[in-house]
Amino acid sequence: QVQLVESGGGLVPAGASLSLSCAASGYIFNQYAMGWFRQAPGKEREFVAGVNMNDGRTSYGDSVKGRFTISRDNAKKMVYLQMNTLKPEDTAVYYCARGASYYTSDSVSRYAGNYAYWGQGTQVTVSS
Repeated sequence: QVQLVESGGGLVPAGASLSLSCAASGYIFNQYAMGWFRQAPGKEREFVAGVNMNDGRTSYGDSVKGRFTISRDNAKKMVYLQMNTLKPEDTAVYYCARGASYYTSDSVSRYAGNYAYWGQGTQVTVSS
């Protein structure tokens, strides 16, 4: 079965960097888009970054653009999120997600409904 396991979260001061990893298993990794979402207490789940399955095209949420970088290693079945210049407002649970089978577009979807599988999440806390 499909499994997504995030790691790398933690508590860091504002301005620090953190790298999240997502290990995927149970499916042919390079045939699906991948994304990172986050959810802070009392807020809706928010798109952070995504990478398509075809040519590595990426997309970022407006609040993280220029600070975060998503990448994928198809050989290792891994997705990464490098987070730099972290801010207290980046505090949230971060989720790795796999694109739905029907989503085959070259563009990266920001819509959570186009992602079919989710990891358990990893907590990122940025102190001020």
